[in-house]
Amino acid sequence: QVQLVTSGGGLVQPGGSLRLSCAASGSIFSINAMAWYRQVPGKQREFLASITSGGRTNYADSVKGRFTISRDNAKNTVYLEMNSLKPEDTAAYLCNALIRSTFDSSRSYWGQGTQVTISS
Repeated sequence: QVQLVTSGGGLVQPGGSLRLSCAASGSIFSINAMAWYRQVPGKQREFLASITSGGRTNYADSVKGRFTISRDNAKNTVYLEMNSLKPEDTAAYLCNALIRSTFDSSRSYWGQGTQVTISS
């Protein structure tokens, strides 16, 4: 089986920083891409950033210049470095990955999410 474990959320003040992690484990053959999303209850899930196996990154306009996505291939882990945090960044942050398992073709997997709250 393949699973994603998300961690690093918490409570920070406006203007602060936070680093989220998402580690993939299980019968992994390769990881094509990993991405971060966030969701507020009652609203649509919002795309934030993605990174491919080749290192190409893509960001939503709302987080460009503030958030940075990176990955450690040896650890099958993706990170999201968040700076200059605002109250409107408060949400559940979700990790997604396009993974090819040992005996299956590529498919999408989701982590359990981690809560980020920005408040003074």
